Amino acid sequence: MGSQGGSTAGASRKPDSPIGPPRHWQQLNVLVVEDHSAYRLLLSWLLQKLGLGHELTTDGFMGLVAFTSRPFDLVISDCRMPFMDGYSMTRAIRRHEREHGLKRVPIIALTANLQNDSPQCCREAGMDAWLPKPLTLEQLHAVLVRWLPGSEGPQTGPEAAAPVASWPTRATLVTTFGSDLIVDQLLETLLVEAWEDQRVLRLARVTLNASLTTERLHRLVGSLVFLGGTGLESCAMSLIEQVHTDGVAVHSMQLEVFEARLCAYLEYLAEV
Repeated sequence: MGSQGGSTAGASRKPDSPIGPPRHWQQLNVLVVEDHSAYRLLLSWLLQKLGLGHELTTDGFMGLVAFTSRPFDLVISDCRMPFMDGYSMTRAIRRHEREHGLKRVPIIALTANLQNDSPQCCREAGMDAWLPKPLTLEQLHAVLVRWLPGSEGPQTGPEAAAPVASWPTRATLVTTFGSDLIVDQLLETLLVEAWEDQRVLRLARVTLNASLTTERLHRLVGSLVFLGGTGLESCAMSLIEQVHTDGVAVHSMQLEVFEARLCAYLEYLAEV
């Protein structure tokens, strides 16, 4: 996921600016497939705030009807719905695209349970990324930037739209540590060590080395808690217990998702 490591910015960096959607998003359309009325309302409000045209449907069948009736630039679909679920709808959409020679439209899974709706299940159905419930504007914006036309382009591997709102900003870090110079020094040291731990963690996962996996997860927990809670540290602690009990193979997908979220966070820190 992008470049790893590298020096952090100098004191001239400014805190992140509020979300500002690209102007061309006003010409794009998103299909939302969600059986829960409250989430349809939330997604409609968030997409409207981001300047995106959208259509709301209540199940996979109605979503498929809408998709085959007019063009969309992206689909957001719940995984578990009555009548036709998101997986079945996605398979039908991919078949429709192949049969009619259409471009592949990104489909983003919306799920409240990553144990039942794992990234692997989403990929096997033909989905491209996933968003967790409950959903925030920052999470939605992050995944749309990756997948909407005219953006930087799709990323490979499991996608986890991280809760950027809870991540430290330069302003909060300077308040905590006292100066831009100290923040830069701390970030640069932390990033070098964390990227190395991430590299070894990936190797440990691929080689099914349980002891090395838990060791690197422990080290990463120390790095993650240093700058404040992100949610990643609690995930790492849970994985340590699971790997210790069951081994690496059983939890390989959860580890892969953790690595993807970790990489996104480290890349964010490199730009703070």
